[in-house]
Amino acid sequence: MTTRTSTDGARDIPEATVARLPVYLRALVTLADQGTTTCSSEELATAAGVNSAKLRKDLSYLGSYGTRGVGYDVEYLRYQIARQIGVTQDWPVVIVGIGNLGHALANFSGFRSRGFRVVALLDADEHRHGETVAGVDVRPFDDLDRMVREHGVAIGVIATPAAAAQDVADRMVACGIRSILNFAPIVLAVPDDVDVRKVDLSIELQILAYHEQRKANGADAVVPSVVPESVEQGSTARGGAA
Repeated sequence: MTTRTSTDGARDIPEATVARLPVYLRALVTLADQGTTTCSSEELATAAGVNSAKLRKDLSYLGSYGTRGVGYDVEYLRYQIARQIGVTQDWPVVIVGIGNLGHALANFSGFRSRGFRVVALLDADEHRHGETVAGVDVRPFDDLDRMVREHGVAIGVIATPAAAAQDVADRMVACGIRSILNFAPIVLAVPDDVDVRKVDLSIELQILAYHEQRKANGADAVVPSVVPESVEQGSTARGGAA
């Protein structure tokens, strides 16, 4: 199992747990906004869309923050998770590729509310230079190194076409960026010390299409009148699962 060391070095946290911590944080933010001050593990698990046993195990890696018979203090747990994943501080972000997707990302208020500050927008298209998106001027891509140095950029976001993405990643790495969020439909080759998270919307849609197709086929399928018992049982089980 792949693990990652916690921010205080006390325990190693499995990557699967790390991936769920932002989900718990979002659920806690929602509960807090609703005026909830304490919640049980079952209530938090429901809000996060996981089972309570998995949630309790995940939170056990962070420490003992719940009180038996009372539950979790929402604001305190919210802070502890935010601290653990590093969003109690300000993270400077640069976005490269200011097309439709880049515009949408630059305007996404969720960045600012979750500790991420977009400090630079870069694009190779000179016709975009001088535009202002969400209060930030679009600059030439060649300004990347200067922007990284001036603002101490920690995270780079790639929203370019696939053909340009590897070159952008190479330039980011050369400038010292070690964390990249990639929206381009391509697998990037980066050094081992660079973390890349890939977001491919077309793949997510294809996965949904697969499940829609299964549901449609399950609803329309005609079971033969005479089939081997093992096949019939398997078809019933699949139909029930869908």
